[in-house]
Amino acid sequence: MKFGAILRRLRKQKGVTQEVLAARLGISKSTVSMYEQGERLPSHETMRAIADLFSVEMDVLYGREEASLPSQTAPIHRKRFPMLGEIACGAPIFANGEQDVYVEAEDSIHADFCLTAKGDSMIGARIRDGDTVFIRSQPTVENGQIAAVIIDNEATLKRWYFFPEEQKLVLTPENPAYSPIVYVGKELEEVRCLGKAVAFLGHI
Repeated sequence: MKFGAILRRLRKQKGVTQEVLAARLGISKSTVSMYEQGERLPSHETMRAIADLFSVEMDVLYGREEASLPSQTAPIHRKRFPMLGEIACGAPIFANGEQDVYVEAEDSIHADFCLTAKGDSMIGARIRDGDTVFIRSQPTVENGQIAAVIIDNEATLKRWYFFPEEQKLVLTPENPAYSPIVYVGKELEEVRCLGKAVAFLGHI
């Protein structure tokens, strides 16, 4: 049996949708679909993540032995995350709050709200235009993590690098077509971290 068919069987036996699997792996739903259709093979790192997710050996995914899964599996619990609007992956744009708009996703995503990514400055982190980005509220993040940031009431999504000794903040895109945004000294008063990007859902 080929990998695509094995992945589809494991996913259905676990009761996991392509969307949920994509969120857990940090890839797009379309990529999961291509895996199952045999149009693409995952990297070794992603293959290992899939094996861990379904609690099987790598040999199972490579078709060298059969999976042993219980006939009854625990249901996948889901919850609703408030959608607060759009966040720019490029130039900052205003993150308009949208009342009573929610996105349903697996409750293993530890986030407080989500935003819709716009633009292409974060494609190196596999976040593309239209993706749903889940944010956990916190006043700062560790250097190198992806943060949702408010700048003069406008929001953007970038990698965060703060150097307290220099009183310097660098917001770095994941696309060489864009330059880092740098704030120093009193300019830091213009910037506020909304929280850390903890997951995203890709869209076809």
